[in-house]
Amino acid sequence: MDIEQGLEEDGVWSTDPIGTPRMPEPVRTAAVRAMLIGSVALILVVIDVLLAAGHSWLSAPALLAAVFVSIVAAWAVLDVWVTRQVWNQRNGVLSSPSSAARAARRVRRREHRAARAAARRRKRAPGRTTHILRHLGA
Repeated sequence: MDIEQGLEEDGVWSTDPIGTPRMPEPVRTAAVRAMLIGSVALILVVIDVLLAAGHSWLSAPALLAAVFVSIVAAWAVLDVWVTRQVWNQRNGVLSSPSSAARAARRVRRREHRAARAAARRRKRAPGRTTHILRHLGA
């Protein structure tokens, strides 16, 4: 009884946060299609090997079908790649820099700010005297 109560309280499914977001729907659809076509191609190749081992006359048509489906499978994989590229181009890529990249950028920013501040101080010190002298007409 305790186990059943624990399942009812916690639920059967627990969702864990994942590091990478899900694939966009069109890309995932193309990937599933490519996997199904690839599976059919592998099944046809196995059937052809078995028919060839049995010296059946059906081996030749099965070989042609396997070659045709292999070409279609390659085309489906290309479709996944093109769909992914089009999706990234149209919708942009959501990326978040890693903590190492963020830290390096922070250090570069500090150095850049320090260099600009030093340049301003150097520029400001002699500039004041010439500015005053200019107003005095010298």
